Amino acid sequence: MAAGPAPRWLLPAALLAMSLVVHLGHAPLAQALRPETDMETIRLVSGAAAYFAAAWLGSRLVGLALDRPGAGRRRAPRLLKELIAAVLFLVAVIATAMLVFGQPTSSVLAGSGLLIAVVGFAIRNVVADVLSGIALGLEAPYRIGDWVEIDTAIRGRVVEIGWRTTRLLTRDDIYMILPNSQIARQRLTNYSAPRRHYRTQVPIVLDHGIPVAEARVLLGDAAARSRGIMATPAPDARVIAYESEGIRYAVRYWVPSFAEDVDCRDAVLSAIDAALRKRRLPPPHVRLHVAGGR
Repeated sequence: MAAGPAPRWLLPAALLAMSLVVHLGHAPLAQALRPETDMETIRLVSGAAAYFAAAWLGSRLVGLALDRPGAGRRRAPRLLKELIAAVLFLVAVIATAMLVFGQPTSSVLAGSGLLIAVVGFAIRNVVADVLSGIALGLEAPYRIGDWVEIDTAIRGRVVEIGWRTTRLLTRDDIYMILPNSQIARQRLTNYSAPRRHYRTQVPIVLDHGIPVAEARVLLGDAAARSRGIMATPAPDARVIAYESEGIRYAVRYWVPSFAEDVDCRDAVLSAIDAALRKRRLPPPHVRLHVAGGR
C-alpha cells in the first residue's frame, strides 16, 4: 500500500527537534566535529532556528485545529490563520533579537518604538484597512461565497477576503474591490448566513372594492404558483396600509438564495398579474393632484 502524504506538522517538528538538539548540545558537538569551530555562532544560529521552527510548528497546529470539520461548523477564515501565524513569527523575531543582542525584551521594544511610530504614521490608511481586515476576519460576518449588501448600495458575492480589501462580484459580473475599513464603518447585510434561503416580499395595491379576505387568498395562491420560490413555507399576503389609492398588501414568499432573488420576484409579480387579469378585477384608483390649479 502506498504511503500517504506526510502530516503538515512533521517537517517543522523535525526542524524544531534538530535545532534544540544542536542548541543544547552545541559545545560538545562543536568540539567533536572541529575544535576551532565558533561555538557562539552555532548557539545563536541554532537558537534562532529553534524559535522560527517553533513558530512554524505552532502555526501549522493552529491551522489544523481550525480546519477540523465539525457538525454545523463553518470553515475558519484564512485571515484568522494568517494572523495567528504572523503573531507567532513576530514573537520569534523578537526572541531572536533578544538572543543575538543579549538585551531584555523591554530594551528591544523601546529601541524599535520610534521607528514603528514613524512608519505607522506614514502608512496609517493601510494600517486602518489591515486592522479592519483583522477585525472582520475574527468576527467573520461573511465568508467567501456569501451574498452581501453594504450600506444598501453595493450588492455582490464575496470572492476574496484579504488583509486590506474584500472583493465582490455583482450579479452583473462587475468586479468590485472595497477597502476593509470602509466595510467596517457601514451597515452590512449577509443574505447567505445563517442560511442561504430567506423571506422577502413585494408590495401590491388593490382596489378598495376587493374584500381583504378575498385579496389575501388571491395573492397567496398566485404567489404559490410561481416558479423558483420555495414551496414551504407557503407564501402569504398581509395588509400593510389602507390608502386613498387602494389597499396596500405585502406578498411574502421564500427564495432559495440571493442569486435567485430577481428571478423569483419576476415570477411572483407575473403570476399575480395573470391572476388579476384572469379575474378581471378593477385596478387601484389613482388620484392626480395638480399643483396651483383652480
